Amino acid sequence: MKQLLLSTAALALLAAMPVSNAFAKDPIAFKSVEAPADDAAKRLVVSSSAATIDGVSTPLAYRTLLRSGDKLPSGTFGLLLDVKGQPLKGKDGAPLVSVSTDFSSILRKNNDLYVVSHFESSPAAVYVTHVEQGSDGMLKALDTKPVDFSADNGLWVPCAGSITPWGTHLGSEEYEPDARKIESAAAMSDIEDMGDPATMAMYFGFDPASGDLAGFHKVFNPYAYGYITEIALDDKGGASGTKHYAMGRFAHELGLVMPDEKTAYLTDDGTNVGLYRFVADEAGKLDAGTLYAMKFNQTSDENGGQGDVSWVDLGHGTSADVKALVDKKIAFSDIFEVSKQNEDGTCGAGFGVSIANGVIECLKVKDGMDFAASRLETRRYAALKGATVELRKEEGITFDPDHKRLYVAISEIGNGMADMAKDGKYEKGGNNDIRVAANPCGGVYSLDLDGSFVATNMKGMVIGKPASYADTDKWAGNTCDIDHLGNPDNISYVPGRDTLFIGEDATTAHQNDAVWSYNLANGELTRILTTPYGAESTSVYAYPNVNNFGYVMAVVQHPYGESDEDKLQSPNDAQAYLGYIGPLPKFD
Repeated sequence: MKQLLLSTAALALLAAMPVSNAFAKDPIAFKSVEAPADDAAKRLVVSSSAATIDGVSTPLAYRTLLRSGDKLPSGTFGLLLDVKGQPLKGKDGAPLVSVSTDFSSILRKNNDLYVVSHFESSPAAVYVTHVEQGSDGMLKALDTKPVDFSADNGLWVPCAGSITPWGTHLGSEEYEPDARKIESAAAMSDIEDMGDPATMAMYFGFDPASGDLAGFHKVFNPYAYGYITEIALDDKGGASGTKHYAMGRFAHELGLVMPDEKTAYLTDDGTNVGLYRFVADEAGKLDAGTLYAMKFNQTSDENGGQGDVSWVDLGHGTSADVKALVDKKIAFSDIFEVSKQNEDGTCGAGFGVSIANGVIECLKVKDGMDFAASRLETRRYAALKGATVELRKEEGITFDPDHKRLYVAISEIGNGMADMAKDGKYEKGGNNDIRVAANPCGGVYSLDLDGSFVATNMKGMVIGKPASYADTDKWAGNTCDIDHLGNPDNISYVPGRDTLFIGEDATTAHQNDAVWSYNLANGELTRILTTPYGAESTSVYAYPNVNNFGYVMAVVQHPYGESDEDKLQSPNDAQAYLGYIGPLPKFD
């Protein structure tokens, strides 16, 4: 992995040094891509045609490695399997293939390259693709094989991810099923209305169309999902996957491990969510440690807001102890008592207010259930402990060792972040820690770290610009400035280059999502990739040196699937793209 990323020792050294540009090289300069303006252009994946690194210009293109459904000698990329490893089939009897390819990492074992890709669906999938690197840096897929998660009840909606300092694929499970809603469902129709829980039950052979509620509860356990996952490769490219229950359960966008190999930051996607920090007991092992939730103390409401950060201790735990609770099939009602909120926003004696998930609840942790609450209902428990759970669509996170910072994408500034939005719907009785102007375009925030990798503040860095275009304008329908960010999502910093890659997950903000290169030195944004109608740009990740070549991984998820479904001309056009911008000269 030393050839893929800076070594752990090097990153740690950089983090300990005072900020200095003495060793920094010039930011990467990409030739800008025009925003697609006509129907033909809006159907394409287009990347920057050239990049200048250290004064040398290199021609570029977007290179498709695989598309979902592609068949290789050992498997079909994105094919969904059941608990027995057999293909899942749709109502028409055809095998189900996910078009939601998401984070895809480049890993190396014994001089062989592999791309580990997870698919953001329910049931989900992970495929390990053996890749050949040509003398010109071009990558070619040789074979692809699934990763088995049956020991952990299958995999649920994995989203973004990262690579650990020890060279493994760190994935996620997003939008954890609401255990309270699952437990209180009165009929199977209530489960079907929730979407993912019903389809996840298919993994166990359950048919939502014909099965009853009792049959669903027999196979589906909501507390089995919502965790950080890790995939390691053996010397022959074989993969093993595990869930890190000790790191808490919420809508994990991704986890990012710091150079000390113990501290990890965990982002949480959704409405009224938090930011978390996990400190492992041992370096390189994420199965035991202490979990913390961020407390935000606002000092300014300008440019998306700014504040000091402290951390609320949610307690120590091990994955084995949490997994034992999951296997026991503990229920929401085993953990909490619930009461109605008073008209003035307060709760009855002994009950606390939770505004987690955008729902105001009066909750009391039952005696002896604090540990269960901290790991199985992490967001609700964090709210009860006084942490800030007001963030909206908290997405990608990346580490900048040059300036000792984290960068976090907030895809949409609103709901709990806006001051008393919708007459306090998202914060009545809560802390109201974040009080800024709503901005549907979102932004990227920076967090300074101390010498122990603890974040001490959080402030807006580059914030989107809402826009309104006339019906006669070629950009009509776009609600954010076409030449600025719209709903930032996946991000990746390039050490030593003052360059941050930012991918979008937009619907109305931008009709066609983009990937941007942001120059931290001068604040300039350059569009370096655009995606087809209805697609999301995912897995934006920098690989400065893979055997002396550089790559910017960029996956195009579910074309025509998030909007503009009527524009689809062929089922094949809806296949996701696993690909990269490059190859580039090494830029480490």
